[in-house]
Amino acid sequence: MSHQLSRRQMLHLATASAAGLSLAACGSGGSGGGDDAGADGDSGKITVWSWTSAAEALRGVVPSFERDNPGITVEIQDVGEPAIWDKITVGLASGGKGLADVLHIGVDYLPGYLDKFPKGIADLSRLGADKHKDAFVEGLWPTVIGKDRAVHALPWEVNPLGMFYRHDFFEKADVDPASITSWDDLIAAGPKIRAATGAQLIGLDKPGTTQDMDFFQNLMQLQGAFYFDRDGKVTLASPEAVKALTVIKRLNDGGLLADTAGQGTWKRLVSQGKLATAPEAAWAVGYMAEKFPSQSGKWRVMQPPAAVPGGGRSVIVNSTYLAVSDTSKRRKAAWRFIEYALTKPAEINRMYSSGSVFPALKAAYADPMFNAPHPFYGGQRVLKSLVDSLAVGSEATNFTSDYSRALKLASDAQSQVLLKGADPAGALKAAATQLAQQTGRQQAA
Repeated sequence: MSHQLSRRQMLHLATASAAGLSLAACGSGGSGGGDDAGADGDSGKITVWSWTSAAEALRGVVPSFERDNPGITVEIQDVGEPAIWDKITVGLASGGKGLADVLHIGVDYLPGYLDKFPKGIADLSRLGADKHKDAFVEGLWPTVIGKDRAVHALPWEVNPLGMFYRHDFFEKADVDPASITSWDDLIAAGPKIRAATGAQLIGLDKPGTTQDMDFFQNLMQLQGAFYFDRDGKVTLASPEAVKALTVIKRLNDGGLLADTAGQGTWKRLVSQGKLATAPEAAWAVGYMAEKFPSQSGKWRVMQPPAAVPGGGRSVIVNSTYLAVSDTSKRRKAAWRFIEYALTKPAEINRMYSSGSVFPALKAAYADPMFNAPHPFYGGQRVLKSLVDSLAVGSEATNFTSDYSRALKLASDAQSQVLLKGADPAGALKAAATQLAQQTGRQQAA
């Protein structure tokens, strides 16, 4: 369960009919010029597309930005999520018609946009973006680079993975969290936790009705792998992928995996105390405290268990970015807003405090709030633990423009394993073959 799940809309809108694209792009409220070329205007009104709490966080930057940048006004539009992905995709596919000046884009979409629409997202290198390369957490910068080797966005949000766990359940089961260093350890402790508390370890949508693949992806990412390697070759049948799906199968076979199919199931299971752990990204620190206040003091966060004994336990699992539409009439003004919002510690921390968008800017972590005890987590300095995990570094994940196809095939393979007892290696081999056929990509050796 993650706020990333609804981002996974198909990029095949890029090949939709011209009539359909025109209809879908109508009424978007952006300032893009359609067939007209963009311009480097440095004043006037700019629009920004984002969603929910992130949009609200951006609104908090506007007063100080407008004060420090007279002549520029900013309108933040909460487009909604997943609606924003359809609107951006349709806008880019129709030559930029109707797009906002500034676009909030997830890591699962940005590589595809840069690949399919190389002229759709503005070149920020010529506006000075390169000077900020070392300001952000390691592993994010490769995602903003297009085939032209130019910078096309700045990182905003970074999400290191954490293992949220019920401290009281572990105590009741006499399981020492410090003894859990790999998923082998946690699977071995699972029956004790279930016997003492009645709770299963984690929840997954077993039929794949929501393509609930974050956990599978996290297990691969902990091993430095994903659906594709850095060259774009298919790695869905790699040993790392097989190991990840085998861990999931072992959890299911051991009765340690709850089925979260159905609207709101995961949240209901957590609120009822039926899940002992939740491998989630940094955004969940605030989410858990907000959604489950009655469980304050019962949760803690530790490093995620390694997918293989002795393996890595720190990884960045997703991120988001701000970019400028190339059809914007005010590209310089839009860039000035992005630079102001994402490279000033005071501004990005203001946004974090209001919207729980974990900042990618390294200088932001000097703020005392990243070392403060958190009451929901029993006084644990949970933000510090996540910041510390970022210091280890993480390889950039290559989502490519074919992520949606990989996601669907991996989800089908996972469901075959969980519902029909299929062999993980066989299911993934078949999925990888299909992925290579559908995309024209080679499989990695």
